[in-house]
Amino acid sequence: MWIVWLALFAGLPAAVAGWEARAPREAGEAHFARRGLSHGVRPPSPPPPVEPVAVYALPADRARALNAAIPFSRLANPAARPFRFEGSETDLARAVDCLAAAQIYEAGDDAVGERAVAQVVLNRVRHPAFPKTVCGVVFQGQERTTGCQFTFSCDGALARTPSPAAWDRARAIARGALAGDVFKPVGYATHYHTDWVVPYWSGSLDKLTRVGTHLFFRWRGWWGTPPAFRTRTIDGGEPLIGRIARLSPAHSMATPLLPGAITPMADSADAIAAQARQAIGLDQIGKSVGGVRLIALADMRSFLVELPRGSKPDSWPESARTFCAGRSQCRIMGWTANDAPKELPLTLANLAAMRFSYIHDTQSGLQRALWNCDQTPRADKRDCMRRRVPVAMPAPPAPTGLAGVRRMDRFETVKIAPAPGTPPSDAQQP
Repeated sequence: MWIVWLALFAGLPAAVAGWEARAPREAGEAHFARRGLSHGVRPPSPPPPVEPVAVYALPADRARALNAAIPFSRLANPAARPFRFEGSETDLARAVDCLAAAQIYEAGDDAVGERAVAQVVLNRVRHPAFPKTVCGVVFQGQERTTGCQFTFSCDGALARTPSPAAWDRARAIARGALAGDVFKPVGYATHYHTDWVVPYWSGSLDKLTRVGTHLFFRWRGWWGTPPAFRTRTIDGGEPLIGRIARLSPAHSMATPLLPGAITPMADSADAIAAQARQAIGLDQIGKSVGGVRLIALADMRSFLVELPRGSKPDSWPESARTFCAGRSQCRIMGWTANDAPKELPLTLANLAAMRFSYIHDTQSGLQRALWNCDQTPRADKRDCMRRRVPVAMPAPPAPTGLAGVRRMDRFETVKIAPAPGTPPSDAQQP
């Protein structure tokens, strides 16, 4: 009976995904390996489609056995070329935090696993089958009800808050990856999953390596070779992701920054962060702190305040000396008394009425102070908030099918695969 199960489920991914003819496979692989995976002409066909991928509903021990039965590719597995981010300081800060979120929620607080996840994300950014930004890749499919590419972005995992130490470590790894650090073992892998699930595509991609409990894969044929990863320009315009705003000051900005805007403060972000930290807690909400009334705070890094009546707009950045002292990441949002929000979450009307915003992130070098120039005119238009309010995408309901990338923290029961020879209804080969 065990032999029957093994034959059935080891062969089922091939039937669902439509494997290519394998008769001359060994000879073809040998020829391909001799070419070093570095040459070839782009085929006329488009890149493979990227769709949410369901997995077989199997007990974890049986899934591990089936995964072990799929051999590792004998083809060369060259290391990816260094990825060097090009874009503004704001875009870099957003990319770092999107990448860090993918790392820590997919791999947990594991430096090796996080480096592997980061490499897969950046490989996807370079491949024409995927979005052109880091944040676009990480949060691809978050708007779908049938699943997303990285399940943490749509299954409620973001409700958990990593420890400050774990988050800082993830961000450090992300910054390194965006500055050229390469995790060589996964090569040009664009897919991975834990060893206790069996995705539909596991038998149709080249299995490259194992890192901890994760198995890494790349597409077969030309689309998995190095030339496929340098066919287009990377778009540095990183989108604002409201879902990680509580973790990331770079994503908590209510209004995008105009390019080149700078803070008029004499103190740099590093100088402010080096000052002694003032204890500010929930017990001070509704009270005056540093000359302004504290409305709300989040993660001790984001402060909503009511600006004093009759105060001069040029004095508002000084609140950073109180709220941001001793903090490497800090965000201040200010309203006048009549427009101050009465409750959270903030509405679009609250965001439109905000009079002042300050943000700094010493690790990325970001420091900005912006005013609502509709109500507080500024001589330098770079000091103005852009009057466009991004709308955060609400989390879709939990999907029935799951993405083809898996975290290490659990095994989930998902849709059972159709019988051999039956076209899949909602899952396509990625």
